Amino acid sequence: MQPNGGAANDEKNKLKPWQNKSWCIPPKASGEFVAAMEDVLEVYKRRYNPRRPVVCLDETSKQLTEKTRQPIPMRSGRQRRFDYEYRRCGVANVFMMFEPLAAWRRVKVTASRTRVDWARCVRELVDDWYPDATRLVLVMDNLNTHSIGSLYEAFSPNEARRIAKRLEIHYTPKHGSWLNMAEIELSILARQCLNARISNATTLATRAGKWEGDRNAAGATVSWQFTTPKARTKLKQLYPEIKT
Repeated sequence: MQPNGGAANDEKNKLKPWQNKSWCIPPKASGEFVAAMEDVLEVYKRRYNPRRPVVCLDETSKQLTEKTRQPIPMRSGRQRRFDYEYRRCGVANVFMMFEPLAAWRRVKVTASRTRVDWARCVRELVDDWYPDATRLVLVMDNLNTHSIGSLYEAFSPNEARRIAKRLEIHYTPKHGSWLNMAEIELSILARQCLNARISNATTLATRAGKWEGDRNAAGATVSWQFTTPKARTKLKQLYPEIKT
């Protein structure tokens, strides 16, 4: 992937953590939280390096539903109308792989979100999308499936170790998944693409793939403004008080 220097950033994504009410922070000072937070923020300061790309990885679920009645067609003076009732058709999982500095993302739809699903997603990143990278720098939350151990549950020991040696993992802190830029992309995907009734995983993958292609072609990315100095000022209450 190559950085898109001429691409316009998505203005709606210029978020400041202290302005986003949906972001969760610990109720009291925590050395563990601020240590992991500053680690991720330092990763985001790195310059673009195609040999060591920084990729944010996250996932979400999507309830599959279908209409129980056909919509009433639009006519003069009235919009097309839909019945509020729907039929549940199961749940699908959506992986988001996002490289901010290259303005690139990949959406992968799976039937579940198990350790094996995560491991296969990571192998796809390593082998298919970044085969020339010496090390893939992954930013993720602490979900129990997001571990090197998951590779060993999906592949042979030799294969699992091969993939593991290509990874450099940085975890967001507990209550700090908002530090993962892939979460922002998932929010945009939900608003722009997944806000309609979708009855099956095939349609979901098709719609997500179209959104992915359009967004990549537009060079859309996230303009990350939150830094360690800002964290130490705006989130000062989270830093333990040093007693001398």
